[in-house]
Amino acid sequence: MRSWPVPVRCVWRSDVAWAALGGVLGLVFLVSSWSWLAPVPLALLFREIPRRTPTDTFKLTWLFGAGFFAAHLLWLPSSLSGFLGPGAVILSALLIALFMRLVDLSTVATAMPAITRGLHASLVGTMWVHTAYLLSYAIPLIISGRLGDRFGTRRIFVIGMLVFTFASLGSGLSINVGMLIAFRVCQGLGSALMAPQSMTLITQLFPPQERGRALGLWSATSGAATLIGPILGGVCIDHFGWHSIFFINLPIAAIGLWQTMHAMPRLPHTTTRIDWVGVALSGIAMTLIVFGIQEGRTYHWGAIRGVISVPLLIGLGVVTMIVFLLWQGHLGRTAGQPLIPLRLFRQHNFCLGILAVAFVGTYVPAVTLVPTMYLQQARGLTPTKASLLLIPASLFSVLLSPVAGRVVQRRSSGRVGAFGTGAVATVCLLWLALMTDATPLWVFLLVTVLMGVGSAFVWPPISWTTSHDLAHEDAGAGSSVYNTTRQIGQVIGSAIIATTLDWRTSAAPNLARGFGQSMLVPMIGALIAFSATLFFNDYGRRT
Repeated sequence: MRSWPVPVRCVWRSDVAWAALGGVLGLVFLVSSWSWLAPVPLALLFREIPRRTPTDTFKLTWLFGAGFFAAHLLWLPSSLSGFLGPGAVILSALLIALFMRLVDLSTVATAMPAITRGLHASLVGTMWVHTAYLLSYAIPLIISGRLGDRFGTRRIFVIGMLVFTFASLGSGLSINVGMLIAFRVCQGLGSALMAPQSMTLITQLFPPQERGRALGLWSATSGAATLIGPILGGVCIDHFGWHSIFFINLPIAAIGLWQTMHAMPRLPHTTTRIDWVGVALSGIAMTLIVFGIQEGRTYHWGAIRGVISVPLLIGLGVVTMIVFLLWQGHLGRTAGQPLIPLRLFRQHNFCLGILAVAFVGTYVPAVTLVPTMYLQQARGLTPTKASLLLIPASLFSVLLSPVAGRVVQRRSSGRVGAFGTGAVATVCLLWLALMTDATPLWVFLLVTVLMGVGSAFVWPPISWTTSHDLAHEDAGAGSSVYNTTRQIGQVIGSAIIATTLDWRTSAAPNLARGFGQSMLVPMIGALIAFSATLFFNDYGRRT
């Protein structure tokens, strides 16, 4: 019988103190009046290193760096205050929660082989560790935004973070794959409660002239999590075991919760009643659609058991969603209180923004997955080298997203979004043309730079334009529709690119060209999103 893993196995004896010393050094660099203290923790670190083995030295340095990073998280509101004023503390809490969720998602993907070995699980069981999270995240999104409107955005956000945090602890302590899947479901529910509230808070707390900057930082944080997640996951798995990827959420969540409770205001909420019929209909529809698309390839898009098949589930899900929308329309006409007020779709920019984010969602999985597989399988690069070759995309996205946010405030967001989606479509075309056995690898560095530049100018303008005209009472519902559409787009995009890869890699004259031809799918998605952004209303210049 396997023993329970102990969280403190990641550290040993008094070495927690070295993380604290790293935090001291972080504060030293952040608070100039304490700069004379900088040599103290560094001297202690360098004095200790010669006494350690190489492995212990790595762990010691890692703990020191973790403390340094934690200090920067604590000081994040002060570093943002000059950029966003009094809303900096609130935004920092939202950014920390976003960073935690995205890093968790990418580190779990990296840890799949280690989880399979560590829990002696089957491949199907391990895949459900990922699938269970996606299902439990996507299904409640329509509902969770409305819960914030009804019970308070801050309250639902805090509940979501607490659920995610305790589920992370449970995931790290799991002793079998069934237990891990159950806690991953809870993590997905926590994420689903947090995600719409974040967009709602940005919409309600930041006026339009500042919202572009906030969304730019939001996009930069997403890029940073994409860059750091796989690297952090690999280091934790190699040196501390797969359990540690869940434990790293705990201190990050503690900082985010402290900032939320300390600074986030209690916003007024409505007294609307919850539409439980709509909750049931939307939950059934989302379950059938997302499960059918997510697991369609597993069952070869055919029968699952008896008369139950993947097309039947998806079809029933679509019909149930139509019934849900008709019910929402009925409530709107009879002075009821629908989950999704259909008046949202009378707004020109909201409709175009939802269309754009749906097709952006379809290309997001492919623009990372296909190049990674090409570099490893067709060109023979190791996973580490392939990741390093693609790092410029995340790096330039992080650096330019705040710039994109400022540009959104000063120019038409439609034109900014068209630049970003057009650049992504161009990158997909370049991958399609250049994925051969002979293309010099340095060429792909230039392509990934262009990808990073384009990505930086996608999310801020689309998010800002979609939420710009939402009334206060519709912010939660609008955020739910936005997040749900994006998630369904990603699920559909993942299924389509997986099927296309199987088809083209077996039919193309060689493996490299098969990967290249598969990039036609994300290029089409980017072009449709590009077309939608061209028709955004022009808000004119903002100063």
